[in-house]
Amino acid sequence: MFVGEYEYKVDNKGRLPLPPKFRKDMDDGLVLTMVADNCITAYTKTDWAKMTSNAAPTGFFVSEDERKLNRFIYSNANEVSIDNQGRIALPSALRERCGISDTAIITGVNNYFEIWTPAGLKKEQLSSDEARQLVDKMKERK
Repeated sequence: MFVGEYEYKVDNKGRLPLPPKFRKDMDDGLVLTMVADNCITAYTKTDWAKMTSNAAPTGFFVSEDERKLNRFIYSNANEVSIDNQGRIALPSALRERCGISDTAIITGVNNYFEIWTPAGLKKEQLSSDEARQLVDKMKERK
């Protein structure tokens, strides 16, 4: 499980250190992509395989929206490995699309984590009042 928030410097080669407690689940590397927010989303290869085997619509009768979303997610996907110093190389195209330059914030989101610019994450974070309102709204749906 990935939890917590960590700020790191991105070096001039686009390498980003990972929190030490995250590294234990990543022996075979990660898959980085963009999903719906303006951040890089990181999955272990095991979780990526589970998720994509169940979620990716295939066949001739896939809707235009599903094709576009698949194209976006999978064309942005990159397999990366962790170096001996616990860093990953962020692909330049993903860094550029998300606006990541010299500083990044890694935030755990249960079975995956996200990599944000500080300003981007600040913009997306909820206040405690907003979180409470969402919890109440979700309770109403059940």
